[in-house]
Amino acid sequence: MKTKVIEIRAIKTEEDYLNTMKTIETLLDCEPGSKEENTLEVLSILADEYEKKNTPIADPDPIEYIKYCMEHTSISKKDLTKYLGGTDQLSEILNRKKPLTLKMIKNLYNHLHIPADLLLAS
Repeated sequence: MKTKVIEIRAIKTEEDYLNTMKTIETLLDCEPGSKEENTLEVLSILADEYEKKNTPIADPDPIEYIKYCMEHTSISKKDLTKYLGGTDQLSEILNRKKPLTLKMIKNLYNHLHIPADLLLAS
């Protein structure tokens, strides 16, 4: 079986990126340790760098992040009320009626390990 030669070059345009992604898709089932696997790795690195430069991901909204943590981790409303000053405070914050204070941000960071830089965006 003859191996198809794949040209590897910098990704400079959206068209280059889309073509690279098509090539990556064709290589996903390649044999471990093969030349194709090496090509897949190099193309993936190039595509990742292009994405970082051209499609930056914005930080999530602090309140949405707190809600996400409640849904996907062991952080409960009871945990949050301890660090936000009570049930009423929690409700007002989650409903965006009151902003997070610096003390609340420190508590969330120190006790629940929620990134402070993300919370400071509120």
